[in-house]
Amino acid sequence: MSVSCGLEWVVCLGCTRWAWKRFAYIGAYDSETWPPVAPDDFEPIPRICRVILAIYDADLSNPKFAPPGRGYVDVDAAGIVKRASYNDVGNACPPYIVYVDHCHKEIILAIRGLNLVRNADYKVLMDNKLGMQMFDGGYVHHGLLKAAKFILERETETLQELLRQNEPDYKLIFAGHSLGSGIAALMTVLVVNNRKEFGNIPRSQIRCYSLAPARCMSLNLAVKYADVINSVVLQDDFLPRTPTPLEYIFGSIFCLPCLLFLICLRDTFKQDKKKFKDPRRLYAPGRMYHIVERKFCRCGRFPPEVKTAIPVEGRFEHIVLSCSTTSDHAIAWIEREAQKALELMKESEKPTTPPVQQKMERLKSFEEEHKNALQRAKTLDVPHAIDPSEEEAQDGPSPTPPSDTHSETTSEAKSAVRTNWDELMDKLFTRDEDGKLVVKQDIKARDIVIE
Repeated sequence: MSVSCGLEWVVCLGCTRWAWKRFAYIGAYDSETWPPVAPDDFEPIPRICRVILAIYDADLSNPKFAPPGRGYVDVDAAGIVKRASYNDVGNACPPYIVYVDHCHKEIILAIRGLNLVRNADYKVLMDNKLGMQMFDGGYVHHGLLKAAKFILERETETLQELLRQNEPDYKLIFAGHSLGSGIAALMTVLVVNNRKEFGNIPRSQIRCYSLAPARCMSLNLAVKYADVINSVVLQDDFLPRTPTPLEYIFGSIFCLPCLLFLICLRDTFKQDKKKFKDPRRLYAPGRMYHIVERKFCRCGRFPPEVKTAIPVEGRFEHIVLSCSTTSDHAIAWIEREAQKALELMKESEKPTTPPVQQKMERLKSFEEEHKNALQRAKTLDVPHAIDPSEEEAQDGPSPTPPSDTHSETTSEAKSAVRTNWDELMDKLFTRDEDGKLVVKQDIKARDIVIE
């Protein structure tokens, strides 16, 4: 009896410890070991948030959704080259704008987030099956890739013309929130691998900002493109932390909080090594910026601080059970807290002008961090992780970087055949009788070579 009683106490204590760790887990734990971000590196993010918010306002001179007290202070209505509404895009993707920011020398294609009352947006999210779409040596979300291709097919000529009209040092920026974040990230992958279609623009002049990012690509791709894709997460946001495929979340008969709770319980018992070995598991893309404003045993919001890293392990793997899990997903909250964090960073800086050498050292440290992340992914045997030496080859002057693709069961040698933009799209997509784009369901990754 004493042995049985002792065993019961051990089990009880073990369950109590697990429950405490699970329910006491807060979003700040995800980035507690990350270094703080420099103001210059974080400066574009609140500004990009306002560009995305401008999609919601058809008339910027009489705005309804502008940030209180600031409005669209750095968004010039005259710079909006094109505005695509639901009437223009139909059910293929969310609305977006093409905006030229001459002040910061940026050409921005920004995509709005999920419309909760529009079924077409849910269809984009739910157009996926686990491991259904393989691309560029990893797995990506099927519906988001199709939406990314749809927008690029419509706007490639516009972007090409804008790049020709403006100075060669203009950056090409893709940005999105929520649903749009995954589309923007996959558009960036497509453009990076086909830079010759955009005037051989250097890889260093292509950027993506995914706000409240959806999990849209496998871990090897998330690390591989961390030099061009930046994801921004506000505190406890549920979407970057939800490993369950998006089509299951928004197609579930359960309420969202109940489903998140069940996912939280299930994933707690899943070992990290098992997660790494799953090549079809999707992740939030790129470098992560985490805005932290709440700490353990501290009530209310505190002055926000921002930390950044390219994590391989612990890439927002735990659902946070808090009352802010869904509110932290809102673009208005992200913009407000990002702007507040940027102002605090600037205030804490010394009033002296930083030398050019200091900026160059920071850029070098970013490059070194990216190489270390690639090496870490290789060490952990992440499926299809690339060697850092392969990534270095992509930073050269070649118009399009090499990339390998793998079939679901075998790894084949790279082909020397070069596929141009149109041929690549023909292999990925076909058209139905109405002329609409349809992703080929039976596509084999080994048939596609991106060079």
